[in-house]
Amino acid sequence: MSSAYRSPIFELSDEYISGLAALSPISATNLGVPGYDDRLDDFSLDGSKEMAGYIRTTLQTLEVLQPGDDIDRIAKAVMQERLSSELALYDSHEHDVLWNVISSPVMNIRQVFEIMPREAPEEIKNMTSRLNAVAVAHKTWLSCIDDLAKVGRTTSRRQTLKVAEQLEAFSKGAYSGIAKQIDSSMRYPELHAAGVGADKSAGETGQWLKNEYLSRSNPHDAVGAARYAACARHFTGASLDLRATYEWGLEDLAQINERMWRVAAKIKPNAKTLREVADHLDNDSKYVVDGKDALLQKLKDFTQAAVEQMDGIHFDIDDRIKFCDVRLAPEGSASAPYYQSPSEDLSRPGTTWYPALGKDSFKWWDLPSTWYHEAVPGHHLQSAVAIIERERLSRFQRTEAWTSGYGEGWALYAERLMDELGAFGDPGIEMGFLSGQALRAARVVVDIGMHLGYTDYNGEVWNARSAYEVLMNRALLDDAHASSEVDRYLGWPGQAISYKVGERVWMKAREDAKERLGANFSLKKFHSYALKLGPMGLDPFAVEMSNWDGN
Repeated sequence: MSSAYRSPIFELSDEYISGLAALSPISATNLGVPGYDDRLDDFSLDGSKEMAGYIRTTLQTLEVLQPGDDIDRIAKAVMQERLSSELALYDSHEHDVLWNVISSPVMNIRQVFEIMPREAPEEIKNMTSRLNAVAVAHKTWLSCIDDLAKVGRTTSRRQTLKVAEQLEAFSKGAYSGIAKQIDSSMRYPELHAAGVGADKSAGETGQWLKNEYLSRSNPHDAVGAARYAACARHFTGASLDLRATYEWGLEDLAQINERMWRVAAKIKPNAKTLREVADHLDNDSKYVVDGKDALLQKLKDFTQAAVEQMDGIHFDIDDRIKFCDVRLAPEGSASAPYYQSPSEDLSRPGTTWYPALGKDSFKWWDLPSTWYHEAVPGHHLQSAVAIIERERLSRFQRTEAWTSGYGEGWALYAERLMDELGAFGDPGIEMGFLSGQALRAARVVVDIGMHLGYTDYNGEVWNARSAYEVLMNRALLDDAHASSEVDRYLGWPGQAISYKVGERVWMKAREDAKERLGANFSLKKFHSYALKLGPMGLDPFAVEMSNWDGN
């Protein structure tokens, strides 16, 4: 073992991430690993098999390494669980057939350009080379899904159409627009030519999906119980009784809706439906922000205020991670905001992304809760704390172990914490928080319901239409967001339930600790210990937190 590492397990973790960067240039850029910004991934079936082989070999090496202490024990267990889960998706080809507008090679290719350095001549050269690589990357992906289609493994028709539409949106200047942003004076003609070529490839790829792949795509949206259980296990890191989880989701949604009605009485006393209340808030000038620049500034100020409110009281926030950026998501993105972790060296800050969807006027009443979720104390604290915990967490834990149940559960817990701290005193803002809670509870119901064929409120099998109606009328989403969410659930089975399932585990861990420790319980210490544990599956997280002694 090299003296640079605390143990062979930490050394293997470091080696794995370095190897991952070499196999996946997109991952390298996301991590901030230099040397790969001029290329893109091989998305072919052979590329997928190569990645699976790399994971398998790493697991075999990891198996024989013995932990020297608890830090090693957790590092090994997390790496084993996450890599085993990932390998199962590769071996079953779920990794290759479950793609959608949020998670796919198409979106990964587009998003990576947003976070690349783009000022120095060498950086512009890398950008040009990577733009020129877009067409090849698209072709490798098409070869993969074409090969799998020949043996009867296809993505659903719904997801095929949606990704084709996304590619059409990209073809209308997504890549050439990046070139114009970088070089408005046209000093680098090769950069602009590469952007135009990438736009063209996006259009051709979308047309291939419609003209060649669509007729072979799977007409069924639901994946069934066996596939769903495997996906849910991957996203939560927990063994779930899916029927019981579904029933709990129904109860939770009903309780949230009851509170929403109590708040609705303060906003629009004579409202007959919660939808009326949401429409009223949408049209209230008090909750409207005009202009993209104004929205970005408001969100930046909001995030900074949250840092100042939390630091030293409920968290000790390291100076290196007190800034969290806010940017507009690329056109063609899904309708929900999202967060991206800082680079390993913190040279690129953690960033929240807001999808403008072509609008220039934005409703505010449901954004505060969302930004507590995405930024501080939500995803940004959870992800950035892990990045800087170099002594306690292996490189794999810091960068690749993120588990949706743990991460999204924490972010939803963060919203709940802000509610407990009185952040939603304004009835409109409180309704925004509750609509977010209702959305996550509805996800448990409709995601499990649609994929496992359970019965909806109308006595029929859950389907896209009944799911849409619940999201509109019980979670108060607008039309575009509700439609996008339904597409998301059907193309990403098991991910949507991870929020509420994870929040339940986080809340139970806290309440159990309060009962166990009594007067020795400290909320700030609870947050510190839990976040410094790093990401892991919900089952092992619950075990680790049950052993916390309060220090």
